[in-house]
Amino acid sequence: MLSKIILSLSILLLVASNTFSQNQNKYKWWNPALNEFTVIDGQAWPGETEAAYDRLPAKAKTEVREAVWNLSKNTAGIKIRFRSTASEIKIHYKVNGGLNMPHMPTTGVSGVDLYAKNSDGSWLWCKGRYAFGDTITYNFSDITPDNQYGHNKGQEYHLYLPLYNSVNWLEIGVPEDALFEPIPVRKEKPIVVYGTSIAQGGCASRPGMGWTNILERKMDRPLINLAFSGNGRLEQEVNELLSEIDAKVYILDCLPNLTLGKVYTSDDVFKKIVESVHLLRSKVNTPILLVEHAGYGNASSNKDLFESINLLNKTLQKAFAQLKAEGIQNLFLLSQNELGLDFEDFVDGTHPNDLGMNKYALAYEKKLREILNEPVGNLSTTKPVTQAREPQRYNWEARHNKLLELNKNTPPKICFFGNSITHYWGGLPRAPISNGPESWETYLGDLNVQNFGYGWDRVENVLWRIYHDELDGFAASQVLFMLGTNNLHLNTNEEIIEGLNMCIQAVKQRQPHAKITLIGIYPRRENEERVAEINLKISQLAGLQNVSYINIGGVLLNEDGTINESYFRDGLHPNEKGYSLLGPLLRAHLLNK
Repeated sequence: MLSKIILSLSILLLVASNTFSQNQNKYKWWNPALNEFTVIDGQAWPGETEAAYDRLPAKAKTEVREAVWNLSKNTAGIKIRFRSTASEIKIHYKVNGGLNMPHMPTTGVSGVDLYAKNSDGSWLWCKGRYAFGDTITYNFSDITPDNQYGHNKGQEYHLYLPLYNSVNWLEIGVPEDALFEPIPVRKEKPIVVYGTSIAQGGCASRPGMGWTNILERKMDRPLINLAFSGNGRLEQEVNELLSEIDAKVYILDCLPNLTLGKVYTSDDVFKKIVESVHLLRSKVNTPILLVEHAGYGNASSNKDLFESINLLNKTLQKAFAQLKAEGIQNLFLLSQNELGLDFEDFVDGTHPNDLGMNKYALAYEKKLREILNEPVGNLSTTKPVTQAREPQRYNWEARHNKLLELNKNTPPKICFFGNSITHYWGGLPRAPISNGPESWETYLGDLNVQNFGYGWDRVENVLWRIYHDELDGFAASQVLFMLGTNNLHLNTNEEIIEGLNMCIQAVKQRQPHAKITLIGIYPRRENEERVAEINLKISQLAGLQNVSYINIGGVLLNEDGTINESYFRDGLHPNEKGYSLLGPLLRAHLLNK
């Protein structure tokens, strides 16, 4: 019955959408709720909700308290991703609740927020002109499309939905001649947050400034926001729902709603914390992060409030100590001192302003990177990022998703990380072009080698992929790297080595029993001397890290040290003849490990 009602409403919305579109000059409009594949990011139960943008599944209506159910219809943490070449993007939508609150602006309560990612994976923010009424409109204009790599695919956009309102319907419009491609939801395990009004986003000035959304961008990982204003109370029925999510980490940040004296005693809070962890741990071994109360702005001038918050935090510390004493593993604590907020970080003494939100996000990022073993350095090669430098040839994210699927269904024994030189050699996942399929099949086909090469990848892109689950959930016997050639024009040898070192450490954390091999960068036209220099440093790194090193690219050189052009397609990528020389050397090494 529910599905029939939703279908009927969807048809009505589609008719309305088409009617509205006829009145828009030279614009095409898209409704995410009607897309043929799932595009609504931030939902843990896609396809199971009562309304398109709900945060809890329809079944929860009879399981959770009414207040929690009503708040779950607020779209905090929900976003839509798409790719476009448009220089102007329009959004119009309708919400079901009040537009603003006395202590939180309309743009935060009911507005949307548009971010972009360029081809190198850098975040950008787009300014929009808005008008709030029965229908809310945003117009993002004067956007410079990304064409730095000469492709015609524009850039990736992330549209964050309102923090404290529910969306009835929404459409995105771009000029008729602009490319527009919806992006499916991501496949990596999400960060799951169970919290209060603060985690829901109160009182950020706009959706992108809610700390969970800032954290989601900094970690570049899907995030499920299950924060309910005034109602984050560590309740069993919500914890049961949390346990259904295949999470990367659970965050329990509910102390601000467990006020001592009015409703709860410290014994009540202690019991809730312990029972919540026991419930989750009985079903999953996912890391759990318990979070202390960050404090309130007016606690500095209110002694009773200060002592109440202090007692709450001591209660959490006591529960944490007992759980650790019980032998509970993968349990962590984020302290008030680590959060580091002071009275300048609040709007009303309770809810953070944008400055406070950013402090929250930075503290969480630091703690989560420790928990998940995802350190970030100061050099470009040590900052994990995505890329989309040749989307006209292949979809970088789709290849990542395919690898995650293959790893789960047919786990490889040997993982071969690289760039286009590896990507376009052969093997699985299939590439749009293959320069050496016969040699791959001949020399690697029977060794269960999976191709982890991506065209145009740099060291930092491979680091991102390792951090985002490409080596999780299976046991590899060997991991190979042939990396760095795409960094040569941007980075020093020392910077490239630092990035490679971080990749090695990341593999050791995730595949502790795998043998690691660094393969020297293959020679390339007019860069033979530079390649020889960095390969010496790569070999030294291998020695320091107690991993293997092989340099098989010498077979592609003439006697004078220049590349033999007959072995290359373009002075960089080997052809079938070149790969047929590399193949047996690589095979011999793999069989000897």
